[in-house]
Amino acid sequence: MALNNEPIFPANRHALYAQHGYSAAIRSGDLVFVSGQVGSREDGTPEPEFKAQVERAFENLRAVLDAAGCAFADIVDVTTFHTDPEQQFADIMEVKAVMFPDAPYPNWTAVGVNWLAGFDFEIKVVARMPAQ
Repeated sequence: MALNNEPIFPANRHALYAQHGYSAAIRSGDLVFVSGQVGSREDGTPEPEFKAQVERAFENLRAVLDAAGCAFADIVDVTTFHTDPEQQFADIMEVKAVMFPDAPYPNWTAVGVNWLAGFDFEIKVVARMPAQ
């Protein structure tokens, strides 16, 4: 049985989707695969201060999840990318605690990288559509 893959875009989609030719997310069956979200402003430029960039990445993630009919509670898998994990960890954990205040938490993989196209943090997730 073939699944229909449905592209998802938030209402105020930022310039990076068109500039780089990708969907914000793809819904496939009851799963939503969200592309890496960075701390970009609507024009595609990075938020300059690191913690604000992380907060904006989560805001961008929330907008995509909202467009798909999901919420943070529906996330089952998280992968984050960090340009300087050791120096950034405290800020990331502070924002994470606000976004995921209570257990159960999604599983999470953090990866240190040396380039994120001008950004310092990226988050991608897989979410399951809530039962209707």
